[in-house]
Amino acid sequence: MSQHVWDDPEPLTVASAPVPAYGTGSLADLLPTLAAGMDVPDMTASLGELTPADRNCVFLIDGLGWEQLRAHPDEAPFMSSLLGSSRGGTGRPITAGYPATTATSLASVGTGLPPGAHGLPGYTVRDPETDELMNQLRWIPWTKPTAWQPYPTVFQLADAAGVHTAQVSAPHFQNTPLTKIALSGGTFHGRLTGEDRMDTAAEQLAAGDRSLVYTYYAEVDGKGHRFGIDSDAWRGQLMYVDRLVQRLAEQLPPRAALYVTADHGMIDIPFDERHRIDFDEDWELRAGVALLGGEGRARHVYAVRGAESDVLTCWREVLGEQFWVASRDEAIAAGWFGPHVDERVYARIGDVVAAARDDVLITASEREPKESLMVGNHGSMTSAEQHVPLLEVRS
Repeated sequence: MSQHVWDDPEPLTVASAPVPAYGTGSLADLLPTLAAGMDVPDMTASLGELTPADRNCVFLIDGLGWEQLRAHPDEAPFMSSLLGSSRGGTGRPITAGYPATTATSLASVGTGLPPGAHGLPGYTVRDPETDELMNQLRWIPWTKPTAWQPYPTVFQLADAAGVHTAQVSAPHFQNTPLTKIALSGGTFHGRLTGEDRMDTAAEQLAAGDRSLVYTYYAEVDGKGHRFGIDSDAWRGQLMYVDRLVQRLAEQLPPRAALYVTADHGMIDIPFDERHRIDFDEDWELRAGVALLGGEGRARHVYAVRGAESDVLTCWREVLGEQFWVASRDEAIAAGWFGPHVDERVYARIGDVVAAARDDVLITASEREPKESLMVGNHGSMTSAEQHVPLLEVRS
C-alpha cells in the first residue's frame, strides 16, 4: 500500500501579484489625459481611449469599486446604464494603484503621479525623519505638506495654462493638507449637500471655455466601512449617489464630458480568527517589528534595525499562502508603487510589505481599535479593491 506524501502549500510569489496598470490605465493617468486634451503643456494622454473635451468634470465616489457597482444594478440603475461607456467605451475598469486606499489614490488622481513619486504610499507610513508613523489621510503628526509631496497638482498646471479649474467638496476639506498637496489649484467651493455639489460642479464646468472640475462624495465608503457592502445602509448610499450622478449628467454644459470614478473598491471581512489575524496578540508577527503601518489588507512593516530579513522570513512563513509578502526592494522592483520610487519616498515604504490576496486582515486591536472594527476593508491588489469604474457622459 503506497503512502501519499502531502506537500506544504507554496507561498505566493511576489511576481504573481496583479500590479496596477500604471501608465496605461490607472487613476494617475486620468487627469493628465484630460489636461492633455485641453492643451495643458507637459501632460501625456496615457488613457488613449478617452476623446478630448473642452470641459471635463471628474466625480470621485469614495469606495465605489467596479465589482460592487456591477453587482448592484437595481440600486444604481443610472450608473449601471453607463457601464458600457467605461474607459472610453471599452466597457473596462481602470485600476486604483497600490495600496488601494483614499490618501494614496487622491494623491495619484490630483498629481497624475503613482505612489512611488507623489510619496503617499499608504494609510500610515513611517516618516524617516522622525521614525514615527504618519497618518496621510488625517495628516497626523503634522508634517510640512510641500516637503512631503513637492510636485504641482494637475489642477495647478491647468490653472497656469488658462484652464478654469475648480474643486467642489465638503467645506471641511478646503484647508486640509491632503487637499493642498493633492487637489489644490483654481478655486475651492465648499458645499454641504450632494445636490448642491452637483449643481455647483455644473456651474463651474460652464464657467470657462476650457474647464477642469473635480467633485467628491464620501459616504459610500463610510457606510461600507461601518456596516459592510452587504448592508442596507450601504445600498441606500449607492441609491443616493446614483441619483447625484444623474443630476449632474443632466446639467452638463455644451462640449463637456463627465467621468465618474472611485479611489478603490471594498470587501467585507468576517469577524473570526481565521479571517482576522490580530497582530497585537500574535508573538510571531510582532517579533522584530518596530512599527506596524498601512492597514489591514496592505501592511507596511518596519523592522528593528538588523532584523529585516528575519521579519520577512517570519511574515512569509506565517502569512505567505494568503498574502503577497515582499521586501521593500522586491515590492519596488515588481512595480507595486509605480515604475519608479523617489529617493525621499524609499524609506517610507515598509521593510516588509504585505498585500492580502484572500479575504483576510491583519488587525491591531490595541494600536488600531477603530480600524479593527471595520466590516468593509480595502487596500490590496485584488480586483474587488483595485478595479474602479471610469463611466462617461458627454453633452
